[in-house]
Formats: sequence, structure tokens, C-alpha cells
Amino acid sequence: MGTHAALKVAESACAKFRYVLKCDVRKYFASIDHQILKDKLAAAIKCSRTLELAETIIDGSNPQEEVLFLFPGDDLFTPLDRRRGLPLGNQTSQFFANVYLDSLDQFITRQLRPGAYARYVDDFVLFSDSKQDLESMRLCISDHLELDRLRLHDRKSRVYQCAEGVTFLGWRLFPQKTRLVRENVIRFSRRMRQLQEDFHAGRTTWYAVQQSVRSWIGHAGFGDTTVLRRNLLDRFAFLPRSGAPSTGGAGRFLQQQYEEPPGRRSQQQRTG
Repeated sequence: MGTHAALKVAESACAKFRYVLKCDVRKYFASIDHQILKDKLAAAIKCSRTLELAETIIDGSNPQEEVLFLFPGDDLFTPLDRRRGLPLGNQTSQFFANVYLDSLDQFITRQLRPGAYARYVDDFVLFSDSKQDLESMRLCISDHLELDRLRLHDRKSRVYQCAEGVTFLGWRLFPQKTRLVRENVIRFSRRMRQLQEDFHAGRTTWYAVQQSVRSWIGHAGFGDTTVLRRNLLDRFAFLPRSGAPSTGGAGRFLQQQYEEPPGRRSQQQRTG
């Protein structure tokens, strides 16, 4: 359903509940067990040709980062005997990764039943007004993941107050506001600086500059970033050259981006 769908659920829950359980699966893509994945696909897909194609893609996965976790019932050679890992970035890997954790979704929503739950691939959050309940859920989730030969990342999986700010999918969610994480802002600044250099050197077009800026603003428009966008975009000027718009035209284009994207609710509407 996309990152913004998951963010909307988490944003709403952050304003409603006191505590969050933030979870991260340790070395997720490198840990996905091929045989377990095939069994999960076979349980959901009945078309033999589709399953054959899926198995061909899985078997053809290039070697990933070595993961040597031992689980109940394993001996020292078990991790070496089982093929694991899916390549990052492949569209099939994204689909397979979601299928692999579908049983976790069912376990959390049907048995643990937190106040709210959102997951995007291996990054997921649970919300509740009870810190103790979330601590118990964390232990249950850890046990459940072991059935699929996965491990929670101990340092990145913890319970804390939503008021501290919930870091999720590149955003920092608070009960009354939503901010981009600092790393995303730095990354965009570097991209703009490179675009500026490439445009002035003739290595890219004004159209490419527009597309890149519009893409980022479409993403940044999810949160409360109007002032941030204005301050960032005001730092960069694209000087005119042959076939390019004037400096004033560039300024007018960037200024238009300060407006909230269509459908973006106001802060007052989002918080009640």
C-alpha cells in the first residue's frame, strides 16, 4: 500500500496512544529462508506455473550478506545447509518480503491485538496506552519470528512514549506534529547541490531539476514541512543559460512548491 499509507496509520496512532513498540528485524532480507518462503507462497498461490516462476527467481538469488543465527533444534551445520537471502531493490524481493511476514501480521492483529499496528516490509510499530502490554508483545513477537528463522534487533526494538517522537520510514512522528528525520534533509540538500552543479555545467536539464524537486516535495508534503521546504529551496539558485528559463522563472517554480500538496490536511484537521 506504500509508505504513506503506513505513515498515516502511525501518525494517527501516535496522536491517540501514549506508548509505541518500535521493532526492526535484524538483517531481514539476508535472513529470509528460501524453503520457508516457498512454503508460504505455496499456501497462498495455487497456480503451478506461477509457483515455478517464483521458485526460479528465489533459487536464482545472488548470495547475500552471511547470516549465521542458530534457532531451537539447529545444530552447528544447519545455518550452512539452508539457503537464505533475497537481493535488495528487486520488485519481487519486496513482494516476497511482505508475504514472508504475513503470518506476523495475522499474529499481531488477531492475537496480540494492540491499539494500532503498521508495518512496511520489516519496519513495524505497535501502539497502546499500556507500556507493560507492549513489553509483553515484544517478547511474543520475538518468539513468533523465530518460527520463521528471524531475529528482532535488540537495540532497535524497544518501548517508549510517543511524546519522544516515533521514528518510522524516514519521519519523526509526534502527537501534534510530523517532521522529516535529519538524515533525509541532509540527503536532499546534497542532491540539490549536485543538481545545481550539473545544471550550471550543462550535464542536466531544467526539466530534470523540476522533476527531482517535485518528487521530493511530494514526499516532504506529508508532514509539517512548509517552513523547512521554503528555507531549503531558498538556498539554491539556478542561473540561466541557453535554452533554460530565467532566474526569475526558476524562483517562481520553486515558490509554487511551497504550497501544500492537494489533499494535504491542515495540522488542526489532523490533530482533531
